[in-house]
Amino acid sequence: MLGIQNLWLFIGSGLLLNILPGPDTFYILGRSLSQGRRAGVLSVLGISSGCLVHTFAAAFGLSAILAASASAFMVVKFAGAAYLVWLGVRIWLERSAETGTAISVFGRQSRWAIYRQGVLTNVLNPKVALFFLSFLPQFVGASSRHKIAAFLFLGAVFIFNGTIYCLLVAWFAAAVSGRLRGGSSARAIVRRVTGALFVGLGLKLAVSK
Repeated sequence: MLGIQNLWLFIGSGLLLNILPGPDTFYILGRSLSQGRRAGVLSVLGISSGCLVHTFAAAFGLSAILAASASAFMVVKFAGAAYLVWLGVRIWLERSAETGTAISVFGRQSRWAIYRQGVLTNVLNPKVALFFLSFLPQFVGASSRHKIAAFLFLGAVFIFNGTIYCLLVAWFAAAVSGRLRGGSSARAIVRRVTGALFVGLGLKLAVSK
């Protein structure tokens, strides 16, 4: 179908790759731990939407620009790193509300803001773009007459499986967060750990080759 080869191997490999933790997973964990299940789900949808952008970019050859141009790759990489560091610093400096209600280490944000930040976290990671560009073609036959359709189909399969896994991560983290957010000291720890985590991810992305 569409010249796709070894579909089940693709699905199995994709599931294994989704399990490996990365900036997307930690973003979902941070949101779910600090703001609960709804924020975690919105983050998952944002990450999945970002993957959809990368799928279309790979299918239509836009990601090849990142692979061919070192300067373009560096610009996107440092933009993504700066964004993660900015998120981490913002979280670290956030203070709990005087009303005593449960803290949101990301501040009070709309659903759209949570979703949008999930999209940017994924889209501004050039490694994700190069992953789609290098991984998807391995399962499309060279003689296929429907390469774009094959890319889009494989991307949809990968995103669907990844979304299911990430929703499970969000649900688990949100379940744990209820206990962690019970007291002010626990809330402060969650805020500081989450902020440090995002700063660390940003610095790691900036220095990675």
